[in-house]
This record gives sequence, C-alpha cells and structure tokens, in this order.
Amino acid sequence: MSATEAFVAHRNLLFTVAYEMLGSAADAEDVLQETWLRWADVDLGQVRDRRAYLVRITTRLALNRLRTVKRRREAYVGPWLPEPLLTTPDVAEDVELAESVSMALMLVLETLSPTERAVFVLREVFDFGYDEIAAAVGKTPAAVRQIAHRARKHVDARRPREPVSARETRAALESFRRALETRDLQGLLDVLAPDVVLVSDGGGVKQAALRPVASAAKVVRFITGGIGRTAAKLTSAPTVVNGSPGLVLHLDGELDGVMAVRVEDGRITGLYYVRNPEKLTHVEAETALTLR
Repeated sequence: MSATEAFVAHRNLLFTVAYEMLGSAADAEDVLQETWLRWADVDLGQVRDRRAYLVRITTRLALNRLRTVKRRREAYVGPWLPEPLLTTPDVAEDVELAESVSMALMLVLETLSPTERAVFVLREVFDFGYDEIAAAVGKTPAAVRQIAHRARKHVDARRPREPVSARETRAALESFRRALETRDLQGLLDVLAPDVVLVSDGGGVKQAALRPVASAAKVVRFITGGIGRTAAKLTSAPTVVNGSPGLVLHLDGELDGVMAVRVEDGRITGLYYVRNPEKLTHVEAETALTLR
C-alpha cells in the first residue's frame, strides 16, 4: 500500500480524532493537511503500523493547535460551541458513536486539559492501547493510565445521562419544530424539560445570549423574543448534527443557524444553537448541494 493509499484509508479516522480534539471541522481539515505533508516525507519501510503512526502525527499536530485555540477561546464573545458537523443518518443509529461527537459531550471535553482530551478521545472513543497513546502524546504508559482515569472521572461527572435513541430524539425534535414554525408557545413549553438549557453561539457577529439560558419559560421567551419576533419567514429542515437529529434553520431562505438538541425522558433538556457565520461555511456548502 502506497503512502497515499494508506492516508486515504485512514482519513475518516484521522479527521474524527482531530475534530473531537479541536471541536472545529476547519481546524481538523488543516491538521489533516499538515498530517499529509509530514506523512509524505516518512520512510514507509521503517513504519510497522501505519494506522498508529498516522494517528500519532495527527494527535501531536492537533495538540499543538488545541493549545493555541484554547487561548483564543478565552476571548470569545459569549458561549463557545463546536462547529456543527452534518453527519450521515447511520451515525445517529450508532448510539455510542453519535454520543462521542454530540454537542453535549464536546462541551464537556472543552473542560479538559489538551493532554487529557487527547488521551480521553484516543482511549474512550477509539479504544487505542495505552502504549499507542503514550507514543502519541509523549508520555509514559503509566502516566497515560493515570491521565485516562482522571479524564474519565471528570467526563462521567459532567456528561449527560444514558444517550437516547435517534428515534426518541427525532420525535421530540419534530414536536419542537412544529411549535417553532407555528409560533405555538404552549407547544414549545410542552416539549421542553422544565430545566432545559439553551446555549447560543453568535461569535459576536450574530445576536446570541451572552450566557446560557436556563428554564423552559426563559428559553421560550428568548426564542420568541429573537427568532419569533422577526417578520421573516422561518423554515427548519431536519438533519443529523454531530451524530444526532437536529435542525438547519433559514430566515427568508438565508441560512440562520444550526440547532442540535439533547433529549432525556422524551423531552428536550439541551438546545445548542450555532449562528456564528464562520462556523457555518461547511453547512452552507453541504445544504447548497442538497438543494440543487
């Protein structure tokens, strides 16, 4: 297998590793470009496990970039959300895979240190061995075991309860969508959990709440005072966002944002609305292709 064939064979894995570490499809693509440039210079005759070697390059590059973007995010206007990733429907049916890229879990991963995040992603999501992870992050296997244990405890304490099926999420989302498009306030209150939290990301470019909005009444007030108040025609199209059913919202035909949800016990407990145009370029390109 040539260098190009090996890279192409593992490209999806490398992209997912980089995306889960960085929360940005654009940054993940940049890391893949750098990975390819490094990989093209490698003497393949000296490489015993090409998959592990490629993951090692990607992880180190993503770690370097993560340390830089973390400093940048400290100055971010309002809440920061991952760049939404439109995934295929079969990802939503794989509950474990869908949960690993969900907005809710990605936000929990943001609270880890860069090394903890890399170790958690490689161990818990991709089931890499401690020796392989140690080579990727530049630590001893013993140190990696400790980091993995600490990161797992941290994530388990903050992650949502057991992930629900895509079918249950779709049902709640459809009720929300109908109520949103018809401006049905009671319908919105019925589908939202009393303690629902809405996080909106405008990046200082689009209007968004500067802090998470908590409680069904406040979330409905925020929605009706924002999207609901405008005279523009609101349309929402079902899609799969970060492994779970979500919505792409348009106002008068213009892309306004992408909404992901978290559902527990049949009701929506989390709403994640990305409006920052810089995070919607991939979505805009993909939705434009589907409309042709």
